Amino acid sequence: MFGLFLFGLAIVFILESKLGLSPWDVLNQGIAKHSPLSFGMANVVVALIVLCIAWSLGGKPGVGTVANALLVGSFIQLLTAIHFLSRLAHDGLSVRIPLLVVGIALIGPATAFYIGADFGAGPRDTLMLVGARRTRFRIGIVRGTLELCALVAGSLLGGTFGVGTVAFALLVGPIVEASFDVLARTPLAVGTSDSELVQIRT
Repeated sequence: MFGLFLFGLAIVFILESKLGLSPWDVLNQGIAKHSPLSFGMANVVVALIVLCIAWSLGGKPGVGTVANALLVGSFIQLLTAIHFLSRLAHDGLSVRIPLLVVGIALIGPATAFYIGADFGAGPRDTLMLVGARRTRFRIGIVRGTLELCALVAGSLLGGTFGVGTVAFALLVGPIVEASFDVLARTPLAVGTSDSELVQIRT
């Protein structure tokens, strides 16, 4: 739960930086612009659709998968309603650039916490895994294809593509990997086997 909340907070920081969103959030924002849905609720709807697609293809969702689909967007909805956070988007670059950096940095520990809990990966990760299994393509190719499709669709709908999008794409992998390495060295990893930690990292 802490990991999912932290993930939602990271997305809000990136959103309020107005410097570009992650590919899936470009799609979420684009959908929000053309529907009655808010950005947070678009996140929930897209996650549920992805979950259903992954499930129909044979990906078995866990409790954490469903919680991810429902709660990350709900946390975003609550956080964007806080005036202190929402008004950060109107500040200068001296505030918004650090906001982007902190947001991307928080994605790492947030992902490590919610996946490390071993209650199931997120909807997009589940779709990535089942897609790789069915197509026999490498996970990186499948994930890249999914991200690119989300980015193109979101951009066409008016989602925010910018330097933050590029920074997210380049930095999120190493940050998440480093966060798993740090988590594996803490008492929180006690009771988790080496094979499970390797599986989580990959």
